[in-house]
Amino acid sequence: MEISDAAIEQAERRMATRQAEAARAVAARYDRRVARVMVTLSNGLELAFPPQLAEGLAGAKPADLAVIEITPSGLGLHWPNLDADLYLPSLLQGIFGSPRWMAGLMGRSGGLARSAAKSAAARENGRKGGRPRKGVAA
Repeated sequence: MEISDAAIEQAERRMATRQAEAARAVAARYDRRVARVMVTLSNGLELAFPPQLAEGLAGAKPADLAVIEITPSGLGLHWPNLDADLYLPSLLQGIFGSPRWMAGLMGRSGGLARSAAKSAAARENGRKGGRPRKGVAA
């Protein structure tokens, strides 16, 4: 399939329009006092998030978190010491990693939740002998 020059020019115009409308990172740093990654955007908005929420940053040392590079487009953040990258538009949507990473975060928080219904279900399961043991795979 060949791409015409007109199609390329049209795509470049769309890209320029999107770049002009999208907020971009103009500064990024790790604030040790509050243990947050701080990102300043071109529209004046400041975004702060704990590194534990982001794939590739969880458990990292403050010295490694402090070295942040902004991609030339301003749409990405890169931690060279950790070989970790985050995409700014995704961060603004609350997406801090791959679907699998995000599901793990959700599952962990759900497993830690306490409620009367969960306690009652655990008691009932205990009366039945508890959780069945996993079979040995051959």
